[in-house]
Amino acid sequence: MVRRRVAFGVVVAVLGLAFVAAGEAAAQATGTITGVVTTTAAARPPVRITTDTAACGRQLPNESVVVNAGGQLANAVVTLTGVRARGEAPELTIANDGCRFVPRVQVARPGQVVRTVSRDTVLHTTTAVDAAGRQIFNIALPVPGLTIARPLGDPGIVRVVCQMHPWMLGWLMVTSDVSAVSDAEGRFRLPDVPPGTYTLRVWHETLGESTASVTVRAGQTATVAVAVNERR
Repeated sequence: MVRRRVAFGVVVAVLGLAFVAAGEAAAQATGTITGVVTTTAAARPPVRITTDTAACGRQLPNESVVVNAGGQLANAVVTLTGVRARGEAPELTIANDGCRFVPRVQVARPGQVVRTVSRDTVLHTTTAVDAAGRQIFNIALPVPGLTIARPLGDPGIVRVVCQMHPWMLGWLMVTSDVSAVSDAEGRFRLPDVPPGTYTLRVWHETLGESTASVTVRAGQTATVAVAVNERR
């Protein structure tokens, strides 16, 4: 019995080392893209609130363009065109928080389930509409803490609105491709990319789209800067 246990332990250890080695080999066989999204656009004035001011206040930040003093742009969706995302998608939640959708911009997979919750004391809706204007779902959230889940549909840009508060706006980029949303410093990271030369597509809700070419080498990090400026 003791010998069997020892033998079993040796097998487990060997398998563990094999999985680690396989993971390291896979990491060395791919590369990573890091970068920053910039713009010359200016931030927008605050949004003036006239409904439910007791809960929402009298003004909120205008998040249609979120840019810092260095011109780094937040909430831009960066997609590696034609490269499928690996692994399971992270859980997706849209929160009605402070009479805003938080996060404002997210990426999702086709058919992925999205959860929505309210943290406010006023009635909200989380209403998702596709690029053709078709309603995907419409969820009423009358009380804080209520969470409801619904599936998304096909790839494309999904607009999220609240029917009670017209200034509330969110976005979902539904795609099977490797994607990320730029952070408050305009930064993004796309890991586990096979070697090759690719087109990065950057989408922003107000400023439109831009593209850049990037070459990825195995075991290395490629750095790229992409500018998205006002449409003329």
